[in-house]
Amino acid sequence: MNHLDALPSAESVPVLVTMGDPAGIGPEIIALAVRQRPSLLGHLVVAGDVKTMHRANLLAATRCGTALPTPLAELSRLSHWRHTPEGCLAVVQACHAPGAVAWGQVSAVAGRAAAECIRFAAEAALQNEVMAVVTAPVHKEALAAAGVSHPGHTEMLQAIAADHQRTPLERLPVRMMLSCPGLSTVLVSIHVSLRHALSAVSFEKVVETIRLTQAHFQRAGSVRPRIAVAGLNPHAGEGGLFGREEIDVIAPAIRQARSEGIDATGPYAPDTVFMRARQGEFDVVIAMYHDQGLIPVKLLGLDDGVNTTIGLPFVRTSPDHGTAMDIAGTGLASPSSLLAAIDAAMNSSPR
Repeated sequence: MNHLDALPSAESVPVLVTMGDPAGIGPEIIALAVRQRPSLLGHLVVAGDVKTMHRANLLAATRCGTALPTPLAELSRLSHWRHTPEGCLAVVQACHAPGAVAWGQVSAVAGRAAAECIRFAAEAALQNEVMAVVTAPVHKEALAAAGVSHPGHTEMLQAIAADHQRTPLERLPVRMMLSCPGLSTVLVSIHVSLRHALSAVSFEKVVETIRLTQAHFQRAGSVRPRIAVAGLNPHAGEGGLFGREEIDVIAPAIRQARSEGIDATGPYAPDTVFMRARQGEFDVVIAMYHDQGLIPVKLLGLDDGVNTTIGLPFVRTSPDHGTAMDIAGTGLASPSSLLAAIDAAMNSSPR
């Protein structure tokens, strides 16, 4: 293991990848990703625990049929990443060492380590020390056991960014966008119960989601993205027969967005709008709640799915899957979604 204490470089900054829950597949898929694509070694730094990543490297080497793991270069400071020896994976110790966390076991110790890495990465991004943040999966029960008040990455990153900007949380709205080849969807609400998700479908929330989606796609180079808005009820309410949310809330929100020059249309029947988007009619679909938008994306492309948080003052992506505790440590995890998330982060970031 190499320890780096060289002077910082004035050259460009890296993509920072958090290790995720150390008991899950996050460390393993990071190790597998750089073995599968060695060219990433010159562009990534892992925010994690060095011993956990060493264990993951050994597992990845065994899976790949070699006794030689990817060597690690432990950074004493993130700014030293440019001096990483060729062929080494740079790791900065971003959390208190969690010790020998058992694979596949939910624990407060693992949740605390994962949360510390998230905070480290967010603060580095807010200080413009990294190009983008890619987060490996965390376990919501482990975060809760560690006393973390946020249910997942999206809410935690929003809170850190709002605190950094000294602004109320509601002044920094964010949304979750899930993408796979051929389909992108943005959610009006995220990790809340279905009962609360229904009450979150308000004029203000729908308009805000459309605006954030427009701004994200414009930053990515799409001048006037075609935004489809899904209805809430079956068949988008059938003219009020199955509910009035489309008439009273969603359609007025679309009209407001269109008055601002946004190419938003709908509300469309939720059971067909995702198919229409995949066939090329729309660039993105706005879904009214978590499972409405995530089920079609995960059905079509879980292996290559990417989660992007839009509205943050920095680029953040992640794989479109969880910690997979049932296969952690077995060598069965795939790095495909993580690689897609890294690609999305690099393509969304200024060079």
